[in-house]
Amino acid sequence: MKTLIIYTSQTGFTKKYAEWLAEKMNADILDLKDAKKKNAGFFNDYQAIVYGGWAMAGNLVKSKWFLDYAPSWKDKRLAMFCVGGSPNDNPDVETALKNMLNDEQRKYIKAFYCQGGFNYEKMSGPSRLAMKMFVGTLKKRRMQPRMKRKWQR
Repeated sequence: MKTLIIYTSQTGFTKKYAEWLAEKMNADILDLKDAKKKNAGFFNDYQAIVYGGWAMAGNLVKSKWFLDYAPSWKDKRLAMFCVGGSPNDNPDVETALKNMLNDEQRKYIKAFYCQGGFNYEKMSGPSRLAMKMFVGTLKKRRMQPRMKRKWQR
């Protein structure tokens, strides 16, 4: 089965997963920037197309391009993978996977999560800021139950 892996990576974790998948599946691989330059007919030769991106605040970054094309690719095997810093067993991962696709898209696209990591040095300024805000929100959420318990004594 001729397979194409399309990915976008900010810090290298998603690129590494895309390369591993391409090697294991004997697939072609394209950075999203290069995939966007291809005409629609380019994708006709593939029986399977996989999109991989990184997670930010519970969303798969830059997945809109893939999801816009996906309805015209229903005759292919389609999958998406999201790479993030959360452990695989984090309950937020399951929520993010559910939110990644709507009910109709879930009928023909499979979604997966892959644990990556954080590399703040390679993140863009806006991504670093968003990540710091997200971490701050998580810290506040963790503190609230403790504070509530303390006041209830």
